[in-house]
Amino acid sequence: MTRTTQLFLLLASTFLPIILPAARAQQTMTIEEYEPKSTLVVPQHPVTKAKYPFIDVHNHQNSSMSKEALNKLVKEMDALNMRTMINLSGGSGSELKSGVANLKNNYPNRFVVFANVDFSKMDDPNFGEKAAAQLEQDVRNGAQGLKIFKNLGMTVKDKNGKRVPTDDPRLNPIWQKCAELKIPVLIHTGEPRSFFDPIDKYNERWLELTQFPNRARPSSEYPSWQQVMQEQHNLFAKHPKTIFINAHLGWLGGDLATLGKLMDKMPNMYTEIGAVLAELGRQPHFAREWFIKYQDRVLFGKDAYEPTEYHTYFRVLETDDEYFNYYRKRHAFWKMYGLNLPDEVLKKLYYKNALKIIPRLDATGFPK
Repeated sequence: MTRTTQLFLLLASTFLPIILPAARAQQTMTIEEYEPKSTLVVPQHPVTKAKYPFIDVHNHQNSSMSKEALNKLVKEMDALNMRTMINLSGGSGSELKSGVANLKNNYPNRFVVFANVDFSKMDDPNFGEKAAAQLEQDVRNGAQGLKIFKNLGMTVKDKNGKRVPTDDPRLNPIWQKCAELKIPVLIHTGEPRSFFDPIDKYNERWLELTQFPNRARPSSEYPSWQQVMQEQHNLFAKHPKTIFINAHLGWLGGDLATLGKLMDKMPNMYTEIGAVLAELGRQPHFAREWFIKYQDRVLFGKDAYEPTEYHTYFRVLETDDEYFNYYRKRHAFWKMYGLNLPDEVLKKLYYKNALKIIPRLDATGFPK
């Protein structure tokens, strides 16, 4: 044995017991477990209450909740400066009527309910006309808008197993009735584009799709993202007198230039920011310019209700903070940056645009 070999063995016996456990720890840690703490030191301005009272146009609640649950919810809303919550899960018929009565009897001016359409009856004769008549009754019973869920255009099928596209002409009476009643349609179509893409190392939503594989939309089972979204855009174009609120920035939060062109083309289309804040917070300069340009067409929405998550919305929208955390890793493994929106843009986003297009909203308590 050479002297060099002897020295190597001595060093290995001394340091390998120290090195190997650390190496093994690195090898066994998964991406889900990796939570690096930033060493960056920059000014921080956390925001727990919105600068102006706001209307959340995208929420889901049980309209028939108890008085105690309502009291708790309103207390949380007050802490956030949420003046009005719009419950998009209002249902229809007697369910909607009793839910509206419950909310209005307890808090007359704090809640708004949107009706829904039951597409399980799609094959009934004259389905569109019947659904429109039911919607008219729901509006008489207190509904102030219509919410369309993502099942339309994705999973709703007729008796022959054929997918019902969002722009199916059998649904025209519904959209025409909305125009007649002057109520908006908040419509969620499709999913994030990454859900339709291959689940590989290039997919930005790989972590989410790994944790929730049922969110994937493979081409073997679903139409392409482009087709699903084009059918939605066809709907907007075919019904220019109907106001549509395109949910989740129309899944174009990562391509605001294209979203802007769509809005230029279709003045009856508005949009909202529910569940897509992560897209805005990583492009603060361009997103700020975009919000200023389209300030009359964007509404505030959150979607899943969790009070502390609103704080990140406020911070992105109101401050110019740098490099802070989003609240859900699977949506954004990147950091957020503040847009520092001008006050007038904030007012329009928080409440003015909603007051403009949603009928019978109480304007009490909102600044001019």
